[in-house]
Amino acid sequence: MKHAPAFLNIVDEAKKHVKETNVDEVKKRLDHGEKLTLIDVREDSEWAKGHLPNAIHLSKGVIERDIENAVPDKDTELILYCGGGFRSALAGENLQKMGYKNVISMDGGWRGWNERKYPTSSE
Repeated sequence: MKHAPAFLNIVDEAKKHVKETNVDEVKKRLDHGEKLTLIDVREDSEWAKGHLPNAIHLSKGVIERDIENAVPDKDTELILYCGGGFRSALAGENLQKMGYKNVISMDGGWRGWNERKYPTSSE
């Protein structure tokens, strides 16, 4: 997908402020039994087609409105993902502005997860 230059500029700026991980690291942590708070920030239609097991769905359009009810502890580590890692960085930057101290964007996102054929859920 070819993204607009202005969009890429704000993503690049967000990525300067939001910590990143990648799909392999998240999978490794899950395999070691860590209980991660995974948040899918994709749209409803994307979520319905599949998502990471045990993820929470808070799309980029509502995450700022709903995050405090879903995850009230602002010290909780939150791993956000989207299709490839752009929207999750943007959402992560806003969560940090709201006081969340441990926000991580998963570079590669849903596409990277699927390319590696890691387990998914559609429930």
